Amino acid sequence: MTTEVFEMTGTVTHALRDARRRFTVDDYYRMADAGILVPDDRVELLDGQVVQMSPSGSRHAACIRILTQLITDRLGTRGLISGQLPVRLDQWNEPEPDIAILKTRKDGYLHAHPAPSDVLLIVEIGDSSASSDRLVKLPLYARFQIPEVWLVDLQSKHLEVHRNPTGHTYTEVTRIQPPGAVQPAAFPDIQIDTTRLFPR
Repeated sequence: MTTEVFEMTGTVTHALRDARRRFTVDDYYRMADAGILVPDDRVELLDGQVVQMSPSGSRHAACIRILTQLITDRLGTRGLISGQLPVRLDQWNEPEPDIAILKTRKDGYLHAHPAPSDVLLIVEIGDSSASSDRLVKLPLYARFQIPEVWLVDLQSKHLEVHRNPTGHTYTEVTRIQPPGAVQPAAFPDIQIDTTRLFPR
């Protein structure tokens, strides 16, 4: 798609609706460099399409902060926490999960975004986006063998643990409701009280 198409439609959303080809990560960054995409657009690249992310409401943001702190306090230097930052799955996919626990690297992934082999756990926190995360992102993460994904559903007040990726699905799915606890498979000594994720 050319720059002119974006300028004629006036919005990223309309331009994407008229898309006739998939974008690569390189295309994606060229659009950002050209000013076609700006940080306020809140977009990510999924299967070659630039997808608008849902606005981060106060409940969504609070859950990210709380869970990040709970994990950080217990994780120490054994892993690196990445919040709403890119994970490069392949040339067509660069999602920005709400939270990712990565293998520790001294350079903090200075020269390239983390790849699937660097990811130990991804957490997606859904308010209005929970169904989209379940239908779009979970199959994508399974396809790239992300070993574990947590989906925090703020509306239904439960947490889903997805493990053992096979093809486009996770074969082990556990639903945890407060006051249940959850532990990352990579760090079973870390126990998170799910009650903390759904404050009243």
